[in-house]
Parts: sequence; C-alpha cells; structure tokens
Amino acid sequence: MNLFHGVEYIERIFISALVILAGVLTIFFTIRWLRKYLKVLKEKLIRRRIIRRAIIPSLLLVLLISLRLNLPILFSDEDLLANAAQFTTILLIIAGAWVAINAMAITRIIILSNYDLKQKNNLLARKMHTQLRIIERVILFTIIFFAVASILMTFESIRRIGISLFASAGVAGLILGLAAQKVIGSMLAGIQLAITQPIRIDDVVIVENEWGWIEEITLTYVVVRLWDKRRLVVPSTYFIEKPFQNWTRTSAQIMGTVFIYTDYTMPIEPLRNVFEEILKQSGIWDGQVANVQVTNSTNHSLELRFLMSAIDSPTLWDLRVFAREKLVEFMQQNYPEKLPRARVMIDKDEMDKNIR
Repeated sequence: MNLFHGVEYIERIFISALVILAGVLTIFFTIRWLRKYLKVLKEKLIRRRIIRRAIIPSLLLVLLISLRLNLPILFSDEDLLANAAQFTTILLIIAGAWVAINAMAITRIIILSNYDLKQKNNLLARKMHTQLRIIERVILFTIIFFAVASILMTFESIRRIGISLFASAGVAGLILGLAAQKVIGSMLAGIQLAITQPIRIDDVVIVENEWGWIEEITLTYVVVRLWDKRRLVVPSTYFIEKPFQNWTRTSAQIMGTVFIYTDYTMPIEPLRNVFEEILKQSGIWDGQVANVQVTNSTNHSLELRFLMSAIDSPTLWDLRVFAREKLVEFMQQNYPEKLPRARVMIDKDEMDKNIR
C-alpha cells in the first residue's frame, strides 16, 4: 500500500513538473511574441506594463494548477483536503478570469496601436476604437459574471439553492425582466451603438443643443466632452431613440459659415475676391470650399454668408474666427462707409417750421 502511494505521489509530482514546464514554456514564447509585435508601441512604459500583465497572472495560474494537482500529497485528512481543494479551485477561477481579462486588454492595445486617433483622417481609427471598447466591456462583464457564478457553484449549499431556483426560473425571469427592462434596454442600446455606429469615439456631435466630441461609449451611457471642457453624460438609448447631429459621420471634413452685414451700397465682388486670399493666408484652409452669397436683405442691411471648409471641427473653428476678423478688417480699411448704418429722414420744411 505504501509502495502504491509512493508511486502515486511520484506520478503527481512528475505531472506537476510537466504542467509547470509547459506553462513556463508557453509564457516564454508568448512574451517573445509580444515583444516582437509590441515594437509598434513607442512608449517603453506601456510595453513593460503589457508584458508584466501577461507574465504575473499566467505564472500564478500555472502555480495554482500545480498546487491543485499536489493537494493529496500535502493533506492526508479528507475534510482538510476538501476545504483546501475548494479554496484552490476558487483561486484558480479568479486567476483564470484575471488571465482572460489581461489577454483581452493586451489584444485591444495591440490592435488599436495601428489606429491613431490623432491623425487628421481618423474615420477608420474612430470606428475601431468604438467597436473594440464596447466589445471589451461586454466580454469583461461576461468573464466576471461567469467567474462569480463558478465560484458560487463551488459551495454545495448555494448549488442546491441554484437547482431549486431553476425550477421556478419562469416566474423569477419574468419578474426580473420587468424590474430590469430599462437596464437591459440600455445595455442592448450600447451593443447596437457598437454594431451600427451612429456615433464613434471623437465624433463631433450636437446633443441637447450642446456642441462637443464623443469621449466615451459604454454599454449604458455615452460621455460627450463639450467645447468648454464640461462633460455631458447621456443614456445610450438617447442615440437610438432621439435625433441628434453628427458632423463627422462619414468624414472628419466639415464646412462652416461666417456672416457679415453691410450697407446696400457695398459691392459684393471685392469681398468675393478677397475672401479666398484670406483663406489662403490662414494656412489651415483645406482648399475645398470657398463661397460668398447674399443670403438675406433687411430694411437696414445685406446679409453676406461666407462658406468655407476645413479638415476637422477644431480647425474649422479657428478658420472661421480668422476669416471673420480679416473680413471686418478689410471693410474697415477699404469700405468703412459701407458698414451698416441707421438712416434718419429729416424734412427740411418741417425743420424750418419748428425753428421759427
């Protein structure tokens, strides 16, 4: 009997050694592969953090597997062995979830390293960032949910409760569905945003009469960074159910206007000629659109609309400010008498009569 147990212990130690060796070799080759593909990342600190994320939980998982295999050698008492086995199983589940979460994060970082949001034509980059961030949150929620469920199922009492609950799952599911329909609706809306993408990360939008950029998209809400650094938090369902403006839906390129009001006697052609020169002087015009039109006339003045285009919304804002300033300066220097003025009609006979 002792000989049999001795052989069994040797077999377990041998298997554990093989598990540790296989795990270490897997981690070694994974690190080599990561170092090869992480050369695209410019920041060394990020590379080290990624490698550390890959090594620590993987080593912990390998060691826990080895420990789980060797528990019969370490504990002879059956009750103590059962408790140690349950505790080790819980640690294995946590370590496995940790490995899965880190693997998902590393995959996202590697993929998104090829898509820079700072480039001018960043439509594809915004699409990838949006999809991967929402998919990552869905997978993260799924991993944590199953990890917690697996841990709870290691307890016999909870397992029995779970089996009895399944018998009344129909009623419980109906009650839960009615209670959590808004939460579930928000989560489904978040998934729908990731698939259909009416908005993407860094899109320029107008929501609730506020102008800003999409900063974060989660399963339940969207954060809009407003032009004055405030943050507008909007439920995900808002972008499914209500209309909003997306200025960069198909391209980052955008058009804007400047309005100038002049007297009726102002010739339009000089302004039309100088407008394109002003845009060229700015250095930020994309060379696509430069148009001048008389869009309205009132009893006091003419309304002139100067239409221009730029590569993105922040650049367009600077271009509009520059064009407005230079157009006003041009009129002040060359046509000061053509600026809007109020006319007062005076009857000479009536004035002479009042003087007398």
